[in-house]
Parts: sequence; C-alpha cells; structure tokens
Amino acid sequence: MLIDTHAHVHDMRFDSDRNEVINRARTAGVGTIITVGTDLENSRAAVSLAEEYSFIYATVGGHPHEVKDITANDLTELHVLANHFRVVAYGEIGLDYYYDHSPRDIQRKRFKDQLNIARTLDLPVVIHTRDAQEDTLAILKEEWKDRPGVFHCFTGDPAYAIQALQLGFMVSFSGIVTFPKANELREAVRVVPLDRLLIETDCPYLAPVPYRGKRNEPSYLPAVVATIADEKSPISPQEIARVSSDNAKKLFGID
Repeated sequence: MLIDTHAHVHDMRFDSDRNEVINRARTAGVGTIITVGTDLENSRAAVSLAEEYSFIYATVGGHPHEVKDITANDLTELHVLANHFRVVAYGEIGLDYYYDHSPRDIQRKRFKDQLNIARTLDLPVVIHTRDAQEDTLAILKEEWKDRPGVFHCFTGDPAYAIQALQLGFMVSFSGIVTFPKANELREAVRVVPLDRLLIETDCPYLAPVPYRGKRNEPSYLPAVVATIADEKSPISPQEIARVSSDNAKKLFGID
C-alpha cells in the first residue's frame, strides 16, 4: 500500500466529491494519506478530516504564503492544535521567494518561530522551499540540523538534494518528476538513497503525466512511483512503494 505523504484532501476543491476521491485513492492502492495544513483555519480542517478516517493523518502549520497574516495568537493556537493525536508533523513551513506573497523578513521570522514550536513538541517538520535555497539551508543548519523532517515537493538539483540529505532530511518527490522538462529533478531522484525517499501528490496541485492539467488527487500517486522506479532501475515500482511507505512510517510515526 502506498502512502501519500503530502496532500490537501481537506481543501475546498474536494468539497463536492471528497468521499469519491478518497475511495479512488484506496482502490488505487493508496492506504494512507497525510493531509497538510497551511494556516490556522486550514490546519483545523485537516485535523477534522483526519478525525473522520482512520487512514488519514494531519499536519498543522503556517505556509510561507500565509505567514504575513499569522499572529502570535495564531502560533499559540497552532501549538495547541499540533498536540492533537491525529497530527504527525508540523508544517508545511519554510520560505518561498518565488511569489513573495509574504515579506521575506516575516517569512524568515515565522519559519524560525514554527521550527521552535515543532522542536518543543518533538514533531518532524514538513519544509516548503522555492527560490530560497540559501536562506532555507542556513536556517535549518542553525535551528534543525540532525532533527527529522522532509523537503516536500522537491524541485532542486542533485547538489541541493545532497545538502538536504546532509542535514538529515528525507526528500519527497511529487508529480513534477513526471514532467517532460524535469530532467534535472529526475537526476536528483538518482542521488537520493532509497531509505531517504518519500512520495507525494501535493494534490490538488501538480497532477502527474498523464493527468497533467487536471485536478490532482491521491489516486494518481502510482504515476509518480512509476517514474521514480524508471530512474532507480532495475528497482521495481513495488519496491519503491514498499521502501517509501516504510520511510513514511518511520518519519511520521504511523502504522
């Protein structure tokens, strides 16, 4: 059974057919889904969904796009929510200099604040980083070296993957790895050891080939597995499924 380690199935884009989406995931062999919070309200929705399904877990946190609106009180409430028994990680948190939806100084401040919350709770972290490689690595080296976490939806080159691995992180690949022009990303797949590899959809975003352009969902995860297996040949898709699931269980403390 596959584990989709990063999804947003609590997102409003699934409101009209969420049960069907979840059932299709199970039919496709996705046995566990981790649905990821991005701000306080969204994190509450993630936890609420995880309470409904025994095979769905949640994370909570403030995405870098949203941290401009996250108050100190919100952080306190996220800290409390992160103690929920269905929460398996803190995130997604990090830096995004591509869109700059939040000022960069606020992004860095809230990134550090939330790493501190995760440390206090002894939770692994889910890292979002885009066009912010240097600052992300610098903060993690200072605040989080040799502690558990994952670089989610990894889009960097092999050198960046190695730097993430050296910090003790796992590296997760999404549907982007199937895109025809993602040659450098597929090279990164080759340098990530099997025992540090995770897979995800990041749905409803980034549907893999051959579903590109559609709303993404967890049932499309086998397409990601197939591409990773091609890059790790002669390792089979079944082995990629097994090791990535074992890694997810270890990182997130789930059965």
